[in-house]
Amino acid sequence: MTAEVPEYVRHSASALIERRYKKAFVLVIQAQTGQSSPIMNIKRLLLAIAVAFVVIFATDFLIHGIWMMPDYRATQQLWRSDAEMHARFGWMLAAQLLWAITFVLLWTRWADTAHLSCAVGYGFLMGLFSGVWAIVMYVVVPMPCAIAAKWFFAGIVQSILVGLVIFYVYKPKPQPVTM
Repeated sequence: MTAEVPEYVRHSASALIERRYKKAFVLVIQAQTGQSSPIMNIKRLLLAIAVAFVVIFATDFLIHGIWMMPDYRATQQLWRSDAEMHARFGWMLAAQLLWAITFVLLWTRWADTAHLSCAVGYGFLMGLFSGVWAIVMYVVVPMPCAIAAKWFFAGIVQSILVGLVIFYVYKPKPQPVTM
């Protein structure tokens, strides 16, 4: 037996979906025609993406290249050789850039009304979201739990740091004052 959904619930949900799709459609059209959204600051957006990428690259080096290197050396039978890793370095850069773009684009949705605590909360939630892969890797790869835990918690700290940096770097265009 299925429950009947009240009409006002169906109408509210469809209206919400319609508004979201219209807004997304307008943003796509504006991007294709060279117009910018009234709240999107393209120069700051590109700067924020570049800064986020640099922060991710630098913190990944500190996390994986220095802090966790003894863990990786102790379990080297699980990982690619250094030569194989270097041969795929471009893929790593592409992944970090994609992460930065996604992080910043999602942040711009709330940037015009955000406070510092919002940046911390956003970074924390994005860290939780992106940290799921560490738990999955622990399940499918025979590695010590300490490695997965370090990945998970370092990713949360890294995301909070990126959230804070993006909070200060990305600023929306000021809205015109009407009288």
